[in-house]
Amino acid sequence: MKIGMGISYTGDPKAAGDRAADLEKAGVDMLWVAELYSFDAVSILGYLAARTETAELASGILPLYSRSPALIGMTAAGLDAVSGGRFVLGLGASGPQVIEGWHGVPYTKPLAATRDVIEICRKVWRREVVEHDGEVYTLPLPQDQGTGLAKPLKIINHPVRENIPIYIASLGPKNVEMTAEIADGWLPTVFHPDKARDVWGADIDAGMAKRDPALGGLDIVGGGTVAICDEATAAKLKDAQRPGIALYVGGMGARSKNFYNNVFAQYGYEKEAKEIQDLYLSGKKEEAAAAIPQEYLDAIALVGDEAQVRDRVLAYQAAGVTQMRITPVGDNPAELIDKIKTWTA
Repeated sequence: MKIGMGISYTGDPKAAGDRAADLEKAGVDMLWVAELYSFDAVSILGYLAARTETAELASGILPLYSRSPALIGMTAAGLDAVSGGRFVLGLGASGPQVIEGWHGVPYTKPLAATRDVIEICRKVWRREVVEHDGEVYTLPLPQDQGTGLAKPLKIINHPVRENIPIYIASLGPKNVEMTAEIADGWLPTVFHPDKARDVWGADIDAGMAKRDPALGGLDIVGGGTVAICDEATAAKLKDAQRPGIALYVGGMGARSKNFYNNVFAQYGYEKEAKEIQDLYLSGKKEEAAAAIPQEYLDAIALVGDEAQVRDRVLAYQAAGVTQMRITPVGDNPAELIDKIKTWTA
């Protein structure tokens, strides 16, 4: 099983570079950089490419509406070039509040837009003359739009790879099905290893049935905080997850459009999902965090004595996870990484 870890996207880039170099030495396989409305992920990833040698570098995620499809393809090819073929393109639709509020772009047909972007990117990397007639994007722009002078083009450079891996952040049934059909990897959020199959199993199966065998298997990324510790410390680490989960389940998106809340309800926490959202949106964030079910925290946590941590790691593996994206606690992440790789070998 691969090990992935996130790198800070809001702090000092030099400190992020030092951290990335240390984690690479500790055995981390993939380093993830997020992009919200902070520093852009591309700048940080380019810097990390110069500070690392072997770890894959992934955008986690680039919001697909923040750039034109061709620019996403160019950017991925550029990052793959400066990293020597180590870039992974993490893509996602994000949500209406960020896309329309920060980028000023309509949040239109995210499923179709994702498919269009991926198809265009792969044409760019194959150095095809890019022509695309999709549901959301048409290249070149039709003659009756703009100046009428558009012409089909292909990328000038020769990309290092024509098959840069694409991982999609998806949660909804149709989006997960599409991910299994056309992507190299899947980035689920609020992932419950014991209930994931119940929620997404049919969607994954439907997508895999249409998948091109040339794509190989679907990588699935999951995980969380990891610590081998005593019972009291484990309880504190579990409780420390509450504010972040409450943010996603309760406040990430509008009341009528919160994908994380929908998934939480599908896990069987319908009452709790509504309560968490009601509390969070009324400003009662601490109460919302307290309403996160302990059962959920116990299931997702990778903390406790060695047997407990091993049990949870293997639960993620049994749920189909191929990359543990972890936040290790302690001064020796290499030891934890070695244990996970040994357990899952």
